Amino acid sequence: MVRLFVPIPEPAPPEVTLSGDRRHYLLHVLRLAEGSSLEVFDGSGRAFDARVASVDADSVRLVLGPARHAPPTREVHILQGLPKGDKLELVLQKGTELGATAFHPVAAARSVVKLEPKRAEERTSRWTKIVEEAARQCRRNDVPLVHPPRPLVEAARTLAPGTTLLVLDEEESAVPLGEAFRACAPGAPVALVVGPEGGLDREEVSALRALGGRPVTLGRRILRTETAALAALAVMAHLDGELG
Repeated sequence: MVRLFVPIPEPAPPEVTLSGDRRHYLLHVLRLAEGSSLEVFDGSGRAFDARVASVDADSVRLVLGPARHAPPTREVHILQGLPKGDKLELVLQKGTELGATAFHPVAAARSVVKLEPKRAEERTSRWTKIVEEAARQCRRNDVPLVHPPRPLVEAARTLAPGTTLLVLDEEESAVPLGEAFRACAPGAPVALVVGPEGGLDREEVSALRALGGRPVTLGRRILRTETAALAALAVMAHLDGELG
């Protein structure tokens, strides 16, 4: 069934009206018409069977069925060191498919990319659209939150109390990611730090340790930054029974 992301208030009303970009997308991309059926998801875990009740010159009215709630999942935050090019977009898209619930693009000491405030705002808007589309395509009812870029340690400090902070560290060889993840309480939130192309410097690792971070390894293979994030997500999803 065709799916469309629409923020829905709580409690859900019996119908919603779409305008602007969402009206255009429904009519000219999805090519729906009056009477068409679709699924609406609200990004917070709810989905609704919906029907196009009417189409006007500047709006579309949808009638909503009862809400269906997605089962709760573990919060998994990815603190991704800003990489070059479009690598972050790959992490956002595929990370959404693999179950990440929040992304924190972070400026690390070895990050080549530097974003001025206006550029960071533009990028965050684009990144948010990428995860919304990825959630639609992989049939998630929730949409991961994309935080604005900020310094790595600052982002780590904003994590909620009780979040286990795991740090992918190329100099760590003793503690596998899987072992550290299994030690987490079932369902408890987890955050994973992934450095940029040059990895993390030792001062950053020390600062993260001071915040309770635990350095871990994915094994002997050398992975690119975007591959490391996705491989780690796959390992965690498998151990949580969500994959494989």
